[in-house]
Amino acid sequence: MPEAKHPDDEDGVQIDLVSAERLADKATMEKVRTILDGVREGNIVILEEGLTPDEESRLIEVTMTEISPDEFNGIEIETYPRSEAADASLLDRLMGTESTKKLTVIGPANQIETLHKDENLISALVSRK
Repeated sequence: MPEAKHPDDEDGVQIDLVSAERLADKATMEKVRTILDGVREGNIVILEEGLTPDEESRLIEVTMTEISPDEFNGIEIETYPRSEAADASLLDRLMGTESTKKLTVIGPANQIETLHKDENLISALVSRK
């Protein structure tokens, strides 16, 4: 039986797939900390359900305050929405409420490079440190 690898091993990139349920009851800053803590460890964080525009702005704001040339280069964030027609309720569409039902990929800026993005696909190159 192969020996289990420790997350700190240098021969791979850890990807954290975060369910909507895990973030559902968290306040904005708790969500931001959960995401940034993972990314600062060098992980790629994929959110099943995206952030609201306010939460995404807060994530970017907090990231900017934590950038340090020797320690943390910032984040790369890419999001694409799921089908708006299928997911948005009639009331949401009438009120212009933006759905958070979208996949979001967040990673260290020095490890993730977006190669292609359209409404159905995010293609990214992920490198080791």
